[in-house]
This record gives sequence, C-alpha cells and structure tokens, in this order.
Amino acid sequence: MDSENYYRILKIIQDVGKNFERMPSVYSDKQEEDLRDHILMNLDPNFELGSASGETFNKTGRTDIQLRYQSSVVFIAECKFWAGKKSLFKAIDQLLGYLTWRDSKTALIFFVRNKEISNLLQTIRNETQNHSNFIKVDSKTDVNWINYIFCLPNDTNKEIKIAIQIFHIP
Repeated sequence: MDSENYYRILKIIQDVGKNFERMPSVYSDKQEEDLRDHILMNLDPNFELGSASGETFNKTGRTDIQLRYQSSVVFIAECKFWAGKKSLFKAIDQLLGYLTWRDSKTALIFFVRNKEISNLLQTIRNETQNHSNFIKVDSKTDVNWINYIFCLPNDTNKEIKIAIQIFHIP
C-alpha cells in the first residue's frame, strides 16, 4: 500500500476518534471492542482496495484491525485503553509481534479515560523514543497523532511505520 492510502486510512481513524471525543455521552461507557467496531464500520466502506476485519489472526495473535488487499495484509492496528506508560511498551511489543516481514504500515490507537490528557501526551512523546525498536519520529500530524518508524524485533533493517493516535473518552 502506498503512503497516500496509508494516511487516508489514518485520517479516517482520526475523524472517528474525534467524534468519540465530541460525543462522550455516546461513547464513554463503550468497551474496547465496541470502539474498534465503530472504527471498522467506518473503514470498511471507505477502503475500496480490499476488506477490513477485526480480531483477525496474523502471525502470533489476533489483531484488532486488519486491512487486506488481494492476498496481502496492508494495514494492522491495535486498540487499547491507556493503562499507564508500561502499557505503551506492552502495546508496541504486541503490535510488533503480530507483524511479518511483509507488514510495514500499522497504528496503535489508545482510548484515554484520564481526566487530564496533556501530561499523558507528553509521556507518550517522551517514552516512545526509549523503546528498543524505535528508530525515529517520522512526523507529527496532530497533537494526538504522531508517526514513528520502528524496526522488527528480529530484523533491524525492516522499517515499520507505527502511527500512535490518542483519543480522549472520559
């Protein structure tokens, strides 16, 4: 998948997440799977190149969001409720563990129930760079969306794009 379609997918996720934030009375009591399904519901009809699915097996586990084109996986995302900075590395490790050498475009989507979000965003910006597979910050698209480059745990030459998107759902 080219970068243009990758960012289009991330933009759809961003728009859905902003709706979560704008309408907390609708989404605040939802579980991770419910929020994931809402994202999938918006991705599937907008992903004309293939199909979108949830809880789909890839390598060592079930990914929360997977987009396929023909016989290839072109995008994988994990959805998590924020549970402190230890959860950041755990989520990155989980996502990297699902990837094969063919996978390269991914996302981590964090739903945040904390009342204060500014410090949490700073924690993510600071701590992500300490992960053993971190290569560099690719770009900052929005205050809640930063694009990173990582490598696979067993292949340091294989670069992986990981967009981290954070949505406040108090």
